Amino acid sequence: MRVTISLIAVGALIGLAYVGTQVLGLQLLFGVIVPYAAIVVFLAGVVLRVLAWARVPVPFHIPSVSGQQRSLPWIKRDPLGSPYTTREVIARMALEVLLFRSLMSNTRTTVRDGGNVVHSQSRWLWAAALAFHWSFLVILVRHTRFFMEPVPACVDRLAALDGFFQISVPTLYVSSAVLLASLGFLLARRLASPQLRYLSLANDYFPLLLLLAIALSGLTLRHFLRGDVASIKTLALGLISLHPVVVSGIHWVFYVHLFLVSTLLAYIPLSKLMHMGGVFLSPTRNLPNNSRAVRHVNPWNQPVAVHTYAEYEDEFREKMKSAGIPVERG
Repeated sequence: MRVTISLIAVGALIGLAYVGTQVLGLQLLFGVIVPYAAIVVFLAGVVLRVLAWARVPVPFHIPSVSGQQRSLPWIKRDPLGSPYTTREVIARMALEVLLFRSLMSNTRTTVRDGGNVVHSQSRWLWAAALAFHWSFLVILVRHTRFFMEPVPACVDRLAALDGFFQISVPTLYVSSAVLLASLGFLLARRLASPQLRYLSLANDYFPLLLLLAIALSGLTLRHFLRGDVASIKTLALGLISLHPVVVSGIHWVFYVHLFLVSTLLAYIPLSKLMHMGGVFLSPTRNLPNNSRAVRHVNPWNQPVAVHTYAEYEDEFREKMKSAGIPVERG
């Protein structure tokens, strides 16, 4: 049911872009206004969420560690699993962001015959997540050629490397195939596992299906419809230069592709996809494990007026004596 709702939502977005451009002739809306609005929502949403996270106090020193912390000189410590200095924290964060180090240690729990609980390593999720994020990054960099004239040499070299195998005409990029395969695996994993299906919500399926629709519409434009690259680049250059133009003759599938990308941009600050910014503000990751050497002060501790025992005794000494209660000072 939840995946059906997400599938209907993505289908509705595709239908909305088709009807808007082919039936109602709203190319200006879907080609200019919607992308600008999506960029504004994306930038404002990201800034607001990051500022909100940055203002949250950290009452406890809670770095997540997976190794021996610094203690006695003769005990070997783990500088990445339990960082002590700022440099070690940066190194661990870099491995986390670039290689998903913590996800690599993902484990799977199964119950075998006889009721025995078995824990085993499961790195398929790590491999699929890594493949998806890196292929998506490569595709984003490749797409910058639509927004720049002339195209930087580094972007051309990346595209040439990405299409090294020269499969089909036009060339099928490796990153495109990897993106589809990784998204398919992540979606199939949620559908195949009863435990994951029980835990998954509609907002877990929606971004996967939205990304699949973006990838499939882009591949359709490149390999089957052979979209007018010159017209698309004219539209893109107009958007980036803040002098938008509506170019005639662009296939409606491109407007579907652009509308889905705009939807993804606007959806990111409102969803779990904001983990791309939240990981840098997570106290479990960005704090060094040095609580034995450096005192962590709770920012929620506000100064309060206290009534010490000495003051209490001075105030009630005579009454305490008359009641037979011992006092410290006669």
